[in-house]
Amino acid sequence: MGAAPAIASPAPVPVRGLLFDAMGTLIGLRASVGSTYATAAAGHGLELDAAAIDRAFGPVLRQASPLAFPGLEGPALLEAERHWWGDRIDETLRAAGGGPTPEALRHELFERYADPTLWRVYPGVSEQLERWNARGLALAVVSNFDSRLLPLLEGLGLAPWFKAVVVSSAAGAAKPDPLPFQRALKALGLEPPQVWHVGDSPEDEAGAHAAGLRCLLIRHP
Repeated sequence: MGAAPAIASPAPVPVRGLLFDAMGTLIGLRASVGSTYATAAAGHGLELDAAAIDRAFGPVLRQASPLAFPGLEGPALLEAERHWWGDRIDETLRAAGGGPTPEALRHELFERYADPTLWRVYPGVSEQLERWNARGLALAVVSNFDSRLLPLLEGLGLAPWFKAVVVSSAAGAAKPDPLPFQRALKALGLEPPQVWHVGDSPEDEAGAHAAGLRCLLIRHP
């Protein structure tokens, strides 16, 4: 018998786009959540320990329902976002030893995190996005965040590099659900084999894979 014919491997699909997580990948907070919450709470007569708030915040977020509101937009979406974060603020402060959270404090903290000065862009991010854009790659953000994100990216000087910003609250589903990734792919006009996702969490990896994307996880110091 003759040798079996060689089967050529399919040519790799060139990368034409990149998706990015936001918090923990592109941007981070300048001060801990506990520090900001405790300072704001003190202005309302509540004395709470910043370290206790930091210990409570992560578990509260992990146990929360997804930050996603199918079918809502405009003022109704914003109100749902405020209510979702208000509940998380209340749960966090209660777990840190506080009582019921005043409505004014819930509102103040939601607005405070819309301020770009509370956030920072990680070193090298802006320069790398500029290089990828110059190479012709289509860039988008996919984040478990809310409608405050686009103004934040604008205030931090990152928005011009992105053709789309998909947040879970408006997409109606949160990572690891593949829907936000699919929304971004549609906005870029690209197929999954043409795109990589860059993130920092298991939800990034699981959601990207569910959408058919390759995923790169990074860790900032």
